[in-house]
Amino acid sequence: MKAWTLRSLVVATAMVAGGSAWAQNQLLNVSYDVAREFYKDYNTAFAEHYKKSTGKEVKIDQSHGGSSAQARAVAEGLAADVVTFNTTTDVEFLANQGVVAKDWAKKFPNDASPTTSTMLFLVRNGNPKGIKDWDDLIKPGVQVVVVNPKLGGNGRYAYLAAWGAVREKGGSEADAQAYVSKFYKNVPVLAKGGRDATATFLQRNIGDVLITFESEVVSIDREFGKGKVDAVYPSSSITAENPVAVVERTVGKKGTAELAKAYLDYLYSDEGQEIAAKHAIRPRSEAVLKKHADVFKPIKQFTVAKYFGSLGEAQKVHFSDGGQFDKLYTEAKK
Repeated sequence: MKAWTLRSLVVATAMVAGGSAWAQNQLLNVSYDVAREFYKDYNTAFAEHYKKSTGKEVKIDQSHGGSSAQARAVAEGLAADVVTFNTTTDVEFLANQGVVAKDWAKKFPNDASPTTSTMLFLVRNGNPKGIKDWDDLIKPGVQVVVVNPKLGGNGRYAYLAAWGAVREKGGSEADAQAYVSKFYKNVPVLAKGGRDATATFLQRNIGDVLITFESEVVSIDREFGKGKVDAVYPSSSITAENPVAVVERTVGKKGTAELAKAYLDYLYSDEGQEIAAKHAIRPRSEAVLKKHADVFKPIKQFTVAKYFGSLGEAQKVHFSDGGQFDKLYTEAKK
């Protein structure tokens, strides 16, 4: 009996050790909704790069949803090794929870944002409503599909882009508030995330214009076929940064800190930047950006800081419970 127990203990220990060793070569990237195709390609490239440079196999799993919903899932225990979001407030939320490092933005270049994007209008083929700029979105009979800003960065950037566009034309804060109130009167339904917004627009055939990240144009062409939508570049839009961070809580337990850092570092490599460009996500590399000038059309962009101080301040004023969005949306739906 004792021999059997000893053998069982040895086998069990070996299984745990083997599982632990394998876990060190597995990563979970918890990311935002419309980045799934980008990371699918990126993960393949990184695995090949890692095998070539270290001789080790690596497996990358993905989880995608509304950025803020994903951040809450990680805070509540989802064992992400890395997070790759589309708003800094979602990473800050995890930093405040002690899940990622307090100084996460200093761990990688460009404030830990290897890529950026901006918000465009996607209209049905031929642009039947003749939508050209923000003023067209508040006209009677125009329906706008957008993400709920309480659930995802896609929705927050759409809101901030709409508000800031009024300011860019010389409007006051009161003018911007009045515009955004009219804007949400033309929103028939708030989507849960970027991909849900696309499905609402193309599969459920709701709305005349979808406001989403520039990268979604490529995803739609691949998934639904070219010619379904036209991209409209408004007179101005917002710069959206895509922040990344290592989840210290997870990597400390799994022993994946080195792998997680290598995974995020590779986003800044020429190959990582090229893959981003192919998915219409704006690379930080000026050389790669210039190379893909046909994809990234010129558009006047303004930063969050210009009109809102920071995303954190915007979160408190506009998107916290009882904030500006709640007030404007409630008023718009009366």
